[in-house]
Amino acid sequence: MTIEIPGYKAGTWTIDPAHSEVGFSIRHLMISKVKGVFENFDATFVTAENPLESKVTAKADVASINTKDKNRDAHLRTGDFFLAEEHPTIDFVSTGVRHENGEFLVDGDLTIKGVTKPVTFEFDFGGFGQDPYGNYKAGATAKTKINREDFGLTYNAALETGGMLLGDEVTITLELQAVLAS
Repeated sequence: MTIEIPGYKAGTWTIDPAHSEVGFSIRHLMISKVKGVFENFDATFVTAENPLESKVTAKADVASINTKDKNRDAHLRTGDFFLAEEHPTIDFVSTGVRHENGEFLVDGDLTIKGVTKPVTFEFDFGGFGQDPYGNYKAGATAKTKINREDFGLTYNAALETGGMLLGDEVTITLELQAVLAS
């Protein structure tokens, strides 16, 4: 099956970090969500003539985590969470692209803290266009939810009022803009 996408071009695309974001959110104190980003990341998309045969590889630098709290960020880099010294990146390699019920799904292997698990990102194309400098760009949002404990991120603390400090579910949201390199 071949999918038609207006403005779609086959080729190799590189991430535009100035117009992209790798973010996440997790329940905190059972009453709200804490959000954060990885400030250093990279991705390459190789779009095939048939969009369903496209590939993506991506990584985020764990040391670049930013939750707007330096003490929390330092704690997240330790063995209680990411163990950034031994596992400096979070990596994603796609294994397939599907189109179901009008939605694009990108399957792949996500590696966090040395643990690799399959995940599926819901992929929403924003569109294609040329910037004022003649670069052809693509925009998209991708989202998935993971259980952090599946990746060895098991730190938590019981609350005096009941419940736990942190939720298990983490929402990963990618706001992407890529430029056609070739």
